[in-house]
Amino acid sequence: MKLSQSIRFCTSEDGTRIAVASCGEGKVIVRAAHWLSHVDYDLESPVWRPWLQALSAHNQFVRYDPRGCGLSDRHVADLSIEAWHADLDAVTATIEQPSFVLLGLSQGGALSIAYALRHPERVSHLVLLNAYGQGARVRAQTEAERLEAETLVNFVRIGWGRENPAFCQFFTNLFIPNGTQEQHRWWGDLERVTASADVAARLLWQMQGIDVLDLAVKLRVPTLIAHSRGDMRVPFDEGCKLAAAIPGARFLPLESKNHVLLPTEPAWKVFQDELDAFLGDERPRQPRAIREAGLTPAEAALLDLVKQGLDNRAIAQRLSKSVKTVRNQLSMIFSKLGVHSRSQAIVMTLSDRERAPQPD
Repeated sequence: MKLSQSIRFCTSEDGTRIAVASCGEGKVIVRAAHWLSHVDYDLESPVWRPWLQALSAHNQFVRYDPRGCGLSDRHVADLSIEAWHADLDAVTATIEQPSFVLLGLSQGGALSIAYALRHPERVSHLVLLNAYGQGARVRAQTEAERLEAETLVNFVRIGWGRENPAFCQFFTNLFIPNGTQEQHRWWGDLERVTASADVAARLLWQMQGIDVLDLAVKLRVPTLIAHSRGDMRVPFDEGCKLAAAIPGARFLPLESKNHVLLPTEPAWKVFQDELDAFLGDERPRQPRAIREAGLTPAEAALLDLVKQGLDNRAIAQRLSKSVKTVRNQLSMIFSKLGVHSRSQAIVMTLSDRERAPQPD
């Protein structure tokens, strides 16, 4: 898929220049800022490019670099969370549509919650992915947990962007433990081009002090919350806390260990399908037989792996499950479809496009 974007700049309340990128057309989705971002470099990324492709395929996807990072002003004295709120206000002020979807990944979730409370008329839907309402210092219950938060900041300060593979592997495994070698290499490169070690450490310290959990209960915006069960960066329980706090929120557990979902894992399709449904996208995403059988998104994702030719052991390894669990889940899927074999299930669930003869 050919992907292009336009980049412009807006000015925040204190005069800081913020880089804003936009790709695609249609319903506007705004991604609130998160820790690692470079709107120009992301276009080449094996981690972020698939996100750009998916979210701009039928929408206008808008994202921006936080102050101190990427193409935004790098030398900024004020890196506070309050300044980040002002930056989001400046970015959304440039959007002509009366309302838009607000997407908060990781600490972007807290920014999104606060924005939706300040400007409820502008947020049509709120989507929070692997987000949290309280930063690590705020939610720390023990001295060991507080020391862990402090140590991570110092680790960033001394190890950020270094060529040393030990440092690089540590950070990468917090975000994409199941990534490929190329994706891991790129993540290390991103550290070097996004922000200095000092800025990265100062921003992380600010994020650890986030606390919007009490604000979340006041939200009255349609909200989808998705969280990876094995997230190494933000515990799964933090997503549960948000879902319990926000009235009427829909909660979607994801079978993944990645903080940033990757397109090669089943959780990717589960999330994208759920997002389409939440935003009211009526384009058929699944073959008719799957919809009529009432397969859950997780079951449909498992069936996709069967259609790719993977056996039970390979599927178990891909999903970090036991072979017995996969076998039992497949038995349930076959029962719902009314079939007795993998080949019957594959034939029954072929889409119209897959059934159509392909040109020579």
